[in-house]
Amino acid sequence: MNKYIILGLVALTVSCNESIDIDQVGRLGAEQAFQSLADLESGILGTYNQFDYTPSMQWASNFTDEIAIGPDNGGQGQAVYSGIVNTGSAVTSSIWQTYYDALNSANRIIEAADLIEAEEDEVDAYNNVLGEAYALRAWGLFELWSYYTINYTDGTALSALLVNFVPEVATQLPRATSTEFLTQIGEDLTTAAGLLTVQSSPTRVSQDFVTALRAKVALYTEDYTTADALAASLLANYPISNTTQFEGMWDDSDDTEIIFKLERSVGDPYDGQGATGSANAGGWAGANYAFVNPTVDGSPYFVMSSQLFDLMPDGDIRREVYVDESAAPDYAVLPVGKYPGSGGQPLLNDLKIFRSADMLLIRAEAAASSSDFAAVATFIDELRDARFGTDVATPAVANQTAAFAAVLEQRRIEFAFEGHRYRDLKRLGVRAGVSVSRPDAECTNFGNCSIASDDFRFTLPIPLFELDANPAITTQNPGYEQ
Repeated sequence: MNKYIILGLVALTVSCNESIDIDQVGRLGAEQAFQSLADLESGILGTYNQFDYTPSMQWASNFTDEIAIGPDNGGQGQAVYSGIVNTGSAVTSSIWQTYYDALNSANRIIEAADLIEAEEDEVDAYNNVLGEAYALRAWGLFELWSYYTINYTDGTALSALLVNFVPEVATQLPRATSTEFLTQIGEDLTTAAGLLTVQSSPTRVSQDFVTALRAKVALYTEDYTTADALAASLLANYPISNTTQFEGMWDDSDDTEIIFKLERSVGDPYDGQGATGSANAGGWAGANYAFVNPTVDGSPYFVMSSQLFDLMPDGDIRREVYVDESAAPDYAVLPVGKYPGSGGQPLLNDLKIFRSADMLLIRAEAAASSSDFAAVATFIDELRDARFGTDVATPAVANQTAAFAAVLEQRRIEFAFEGHRYRDLKRLGVRAGVSVSRPDAECTNFGNCSIASDDFRFTLPIPLFELDANPAITTQNPGYEQ
């Protein structure tokens, strides 16, 4: 296993093989780091801090058809925009390293919990922290599975490395199968559900987080009956935002439809510009698209695709929120306004992970899978009515391909710049007859105007640094073989 996987809260590696077994002076072991419930609670906050969704947001925008090259672009992201993806690309190393660091942290909390005997009045809090660790591990495994598995419905398909323990320095693992990943995710979520004492929280793992993640797993594996039931249960408690609430969601002042988000605040480790134009990202969410602020004059290096903009007519609150108002009246430049900033810091906003609009469109997709076209129209109509603030007509769908295409179009609009588009096209593109397709004016100079949804690049390669360090990996994903 690559050394990046074993970096964590209390890990210490050394450069010489002879030093591996030496108890280094100053080394902080689990027994010293975790001696009380307070230590566990501090540790779980550190685990949350390991999770960063900005690489997914940047990658989905850049590789697919959410953005165009902006007026202040000095080369940022242009290789990916041109379709260049390989074993050394930032996206595969960043996502791999991000989630294995997170898994390492969660695993350490799970193992360290055995060292602590909770007092009688601490049992609920102790159980909740442990439940959070199991749920976060499940989420990290899901993210890795979704990026490195070729076929979500083939249980024998190879995925990433199944790290459900704290590895040793010399640990080397082969790739696990999709079934092995999904089994572990399911077991972790079951364990988490039995421990968590919090029903709902927008910024901490809760029972509703577990339900939302289960719904996403069921959606990706096309277990639509389960996905629909879980999504419906969440919609009973998380209504779709009205236009005022929707606008507030993006400046972090309203959580009406937020099931879970990663909180970002002034002064935290993500308060900074990050790696602009790169899937290494980090930092402010809005810095994925602009250098200074979300306005026309804020140095936008990526802007909204004109094709995406055309899907949002006047009256759609998403147009008003997703494109900064400085673009009006001519809309010659379309700066991304979805992450305007909060706490006085432009471009710094919470990262929305699960929200009720996703659950509604899960229900629409489930209906499409069973050819219940009236239900597809009803669910899409509910979302559109909320986003327009009035009753608007939704075209009827006549066949399953059109139904999937209608769902995919609404997902493209609703979740623009949230990290969904890449995996949505991978899941639904072929069935919907939809692929990455950019307007000629936005792609001709880059030679990458279309990408079929079954293109091999919709699965990431195992990163080169992992292949070099881990001989137990004997198979690379198709299209990336050396």
